[in-house]
Amino acid sequence: MENGAIGFGELKNHIAADAPEMRRVYDLAAELGVPVLIHFQEVEHHPGEGDFNTGYRQFDRLLRAHRKTTFIGHADFFWANISADEPSKLAYPSTKVKAGGLTDRWLADHPNLYGDLSANSGFNALTRDREFTRGFLARHRRKLLFGCDCSCRDGRGTGGSPILPQLKGLCVARATLQALRELAAPDVFRGIVWDNGTRLLRLNG
Repeated sequence: MENGAIGFGELKNHIAADAPEMRRVYDLAAELGVPVLIHFQEVEHHPGEGDFNTGYRQFDRLLRAHRKTTFIGHADFFWANISADEPSKLAYPSTKVKAGGLTDRWLADHPNLYGDLSANSGFNALTRDREFTRGFLARHRRKLLFGCDCSCRDGRGTGGSPILPQLKGLCVARATLQALRELAAPDVFRGIVWDNGTRLLRLNG
Protein backbone atom coordinates (compact mmCIF):
# COMPACT_ATOMS: atom_id res chain seq x y z
CA MET A 1 0.00 0.00 0.00
CA GLU A 2 1.05 3.59 -0.49
CA ASN A 3 2.73 4.08 2.89
CA GLY A 4 4.35 0.67 3.05
CA ALA A 5 1.75 -1.42 4.88
CA ILE A 6 1.80 -5.07 3.79
CA GLY A 7 -1.40 -6.37 5.36
CA PHE A 8 -4.41 -5.82 7.64
CA GLY A 9 -4.42 -7.13 11.18
CA GLU A 10 -4.62 -8.33 13.67
CA LEU A 11 -8.37 -7.71 13.42
CA LYS A 12 -9.82 -8.28 16.90
CA ASN A 13 -13.36 -6.94 17.13
CA HIS A 14 -16.49 -7.72 19.16
CA ILE A 15 -18.51 -8.51 16.05
CA ALA A 16 -19.21 -11.47 13.80
CA ALA A 17 -16.60 -12.43 11.23
CA ASP A 18 -19.24 -12.05 8.52
CA ALA A 19 -20.46 -8.61 9.67
CA PRO A 20 -20.87 -6.07 6.84
CA GLU A 21 -17.98 -3.91 8.07
CA MET A 22 -15.70 -6.96 8.12
CA ARG A 23 -16.74 -7.89 4.62
CA ARG A 24 -15.76 -4.41 3.46
CA VAL A 25 -12.29 -4.99 4.93
CA TYR A 26 -12.02 -8.31 3.08
CA ASP A 27 -12.97 -6.65 -0.19
CA LEU A 28 -10.45 -3.86 0.37
CA ALA A 29 -7.71 -6.37 1.19
CA ALA A 30 -8.42 -8.16 -2.08
CA GLU A 31 -8.40 -4.90 -4.00
CA LEU A 32 -5.03 -3.91 -2.50
CA GLY A 33 -3.56 -7.40 -2.81
CA VAL A 34 -2.65 -7.79 0.88
CA PRO A 35 -3.64 -10.46 3.44
CA VAL A 36 -5.90 -9.94 6.43
CA LEU A 37 -5.18 -11.58 9.82
CA ILE A 38 -8.19 -12.35 12.03
CA HIS A 39 -8.33 -13.14 15.75
CA PHE A 40 -10.99 -15.84 16.28
CA GLN A 41 -12.00 -16.14 19.94
CA GLU A 42 -15.32 -17.50 21.19
CA VAL A 43 -14.34 -18.27 24.80
CA GLU A 44 -13.66 -15.53 27.34
CA HIS A 45 -10.21 -15.59 28.96
CA HIS A 46 -11.55 -13.51 31.84
CA PRO A 47 -15.04 -12.30 32.85
CA GLY A 48 -16.35 -9.45 30.78
CA GLU A 49 -13.81 -9.80 27.96
CA GLY A 50 -16.35 -10.91 25.38
CA ASP A 51 -15.86 -12.78 22.11
CA PHE A 52 -14.03 -11.67 18.99
CA ASN A 53 -14.93 -12.30 15.33
CA THR A 54 -17.53 -14.92 16.08
CA GLY A 55 -19.05 -17.43 13.68
CA TYR A 56 -15.91 -19.40 12.85
CA ARG A 57 -17.89 -22.60 12.28
CA GLN A 58 -19.37 -20.96 9.17
CA PHE A 59 -16.19 -19.20 8.06
CA ASP A 60 -15.83 -21.46 5.02
CA ARG A 61 -18.72 -19.52 3.48
CA LEU A 62 -16.61 -16.36 3.62
CA LEU A 63 -13.60 -18.18 2.21
CA ARG A 64 -15.72 -19.09 -0.81
CA ALA A 65 -17.43 -15.71 -1.07
CA HIS A 66 -14.12 -13.80 -0.93
CA ARG A 67 -11.87 -16.04 -3.01
CA LYS A 68 -9.62 -13.13 -3.98
CA THR A 69 -8.93 -12.29 -0.34
CA THR A 70 -6.04 -13.95 1.51
CA PHE A 71 -7.00 -14.76 5.09
CA ILE A 72 -4.67 -15.62 7.97
CA GLY A 73 -6.37 -17.34 10.90
CA HIS A 74 -5.14 -16.78 14.44
CA ALA A 75 -6.03 -17.23 18.13
CA ASP A 76 -7.55 -19.91 20.31
CA PHE A 77 -10.80 -20.75 18.49
CA PHE A 78 -9.01 -21.06 15.15
CA TRP A 79 -6.46 -23.46 16.64
CA ALA A 80 -8.85 -25.39 18.90
CA ASN A 81 -10.64 -26.36 15.71
CA ILE A 82 -7.78 -28.46 14.38
CA SER A 83 -9.72 -31.16 16.22
CA ALA A 84 -13.17 -32.38 15.16
CA ASP A 85 -14.29 -32.48 18.80
CA GLU A 86 -13.45 -28.86 19.61
CA PRO A 87 -14.67 -28.23 23.17
CA SER A 88 -16.73 -25.05 23.02
CA LYS A 89 -15.93 -23.95 26.58
CA LEU A 90 -12.14 -24.38 26.51
CA ALA A 91 -9.81 -21.85 24.94
CA TYR A 92 -6.81 -24.19 25.07
CA PRO A 93 -7.88 -27.86 24.93
CA SER A 94 -5.26 -30.41 25.94
CA THR A 95 -6.90 -33.60 24.68
CA LYS A 96 -5.65 -35.65 21.75
CA VAL A 97 -6.71 -34.25 18.38
CA LYS A 98 -9.57 -35.99 16.60
CA ALA A 99 -9.11 -36.04 12.83
CA GLY A 100 -11.38 -33.91 10.66
CA GLY A 101 -11.26 -30.56 12.47
CA LEU A 102 -12.51 -27.50 10.61
CA THR A 103 -9.16 -25.70 10.55
CA ASP A 104 -7.32 -28.77 9.28
CA ARG A 105 -9.89 -29.29 6.53
CA TRP A 106 -10.15 -25.68 5.48
CA LEU A 107 -6.39 -25.20 5.22
CA ALA A 108 -6.43 -28.11 2.78
CA ASP A 109 -9.55 -27.09 0.85
CA HIS A 110 -9.18 -23.31 0.52
CA PRO A 111 -6.11 -21.81 -1.20
CA ASN A 112 -6.84 -18.41 0.37
CA LEU A 113 -6.55 -19.54 4.01
CA TYR A 114 -3.31 -19.56 6.03
CA GLY A 115 -2.60 -20.18 9.71
CA ASP A 116 -0.56 -18.03 12.12
CA LEU A 117 1.14 -20.18 14.80
CA SER A 118 1.90 -17.34 17.20
CA ALA A 119 0.95 -16.84 20.85
CA ASN A 120 -0.36 -19.28 23.46
CA SER A 121 -2.90 -20.66 20.99
CA GLY A 122 -0.32 -21.58 18.36
CA PHE A 123 1.95 -23.21 20.93
CA ASN A 124 -0.97 -25.16 22.39
CA ALA A 125 -2.00 -26.39 18.95
CA LEU A 126 1.53 -27.62 18.26
CA THR A 127 2.05 -29.41 21.55
CA ARG A 128 -1.31 -30.88 22.56
CA ASP A 129 -0.88 -33.94 20.33
CA ARG A 130 2.61 -34.19 18.92
CA GLU A 131 1.91 -37.26 16.79
CA PHE A 132 -0.92 -35.42 15.04
CA THR A 133 1.17 -32.26 14.75
CA ARG A 134 3.95 -33.91 12.74
CA GLY A 135 1.49 -34.85 10.02
CA PHE A 136 -0.35 -31.53 10.26
CA LEU A 137 2.85 -29.54 9.69
CA ALA A 138 3.81 -31.72 6.74
CA ARG A 139 0.33 -31.46 5.17
CA HIS A 140 0.15 -27.69 5.46
CA ARG A 141 3.81 -26.88 5.08
CA ARG A 142 3.11 -24.01 2.65
CA LYS A 143 0.12 -22.62 4.56
CA LEU A 144 1.55 -22.09 8.06
CA LEU A 145 3.36 -19.02 9.38
CA PHE A 146 5.47 -18.46 12.48
CA GLY A 147 4.74 -15.30 14.42
CA CYS A 148 5.97 -14.35 17.87
CA ASP A 149 3.09 -12.37 19.47
CA CYS A 150 5.02 -12.56 22.75
CA SER A 151 4.99 -9.97 25.51
CA CYS A 152 8.33 -10.81 27.13
CA ARG A 153 11.08 -8.22 26.92
CA ASP A 154 14.22 -10.28 26.43
CA GLY A 155 13.39 -13.48 24.57
CA ARG A 156 13.64 -15.40 27.85
CA GLY A 157 10.25 -14.73 29.42
CA THR A 158 11.06 -11.62 31.45
CA GLY A 159 8.00 -9.41 31.76
CA GLY A 160 5.81 -11.77 29.77
CA SER A 161 2.36 -12.94 30.82
CA PRO A 162 1.56 -16.22 29.06
CA ILE A 163 -1.81 -17.80 29.80
CA LEU A 164 -0.70 -21.44 29.59
CA PRO A 165 0.91 -22.77 32.81
CA GLN A 166 3.54 -24.68 30.84
CA LEU A 167 4.79 -21.39 29.39
CA LYS A 168 5.26 -19.65 32.74
CA GLY A 169 8.72 -18.11 32.86
CA LEU A 170 9.33 -18.82 29.17
CA CYS A 171 9.33 -16.76 26.01
CA VAL A 172 6.28 -17.90 24.04
CA ALA A 173 8.00 -17.25 20.71
CA ARG A 174 11.15 -19.14 21.69
CA ALA A 175 9.10 -22.08 23.00
CA THR A 176 7.08 -22.17 19.77
CA LEU A 177 10.25 -22.21 17.67
CA GLN A 178 11.61 -25.07 19.75
CA ALA A 179 8.42 -27.07 19.28
CA LEU A 180 8.58 -26.49 15.53
CA ARG A 181 12.21 -27.66 15.43
CA GLU A 182 11.26 -30.85 17.22
CA LEU A 183 8.15 -31.62 15.18
CA ALA A 184 8.96 -30.48 11.63
CA ALA A 185 11.51 -31.71 9.13
CA PRO A 186 14.24 -29.10 8.46
CA ASP A 187 12.79 -28.01 5.13
CA VAL A 188 9.29 -27.76 6.60
CA PHE A 189 10.65 -25.76 9.54
CA ARG A 190 12.34 -23.27 7.21
CA GLY A 191 9.17 -22.87 5.18
CA ILE A 192 7.06 -22.12 8.24
CA VAL A 193 9.45 -19.74 9.98
CA TRP A 194 10.69 -17.91 6.89
CA ASP A 195 9.75 -18.86 3.33
CA ASN A 196 5.95 -18.84 3.63
CA GLY A 197 5.79 -15.45 5.30
CA THR A 198 8.26 -13.75 2.98
CA ARG A 199 6.35 -15.12 -0.02
CA LEU A 200 2.90 -14.19 1.29
CA LEU A 201 3.94 -10.70 2.38
CA ARG A 202 6.22 -10.22 -0.63
CA LEU A 203 9.18 -9.30 1.55
CA ASN A 204 11.71 -10.30 -1.08
CA GLY A 205 10.62 -7.53 -3.40
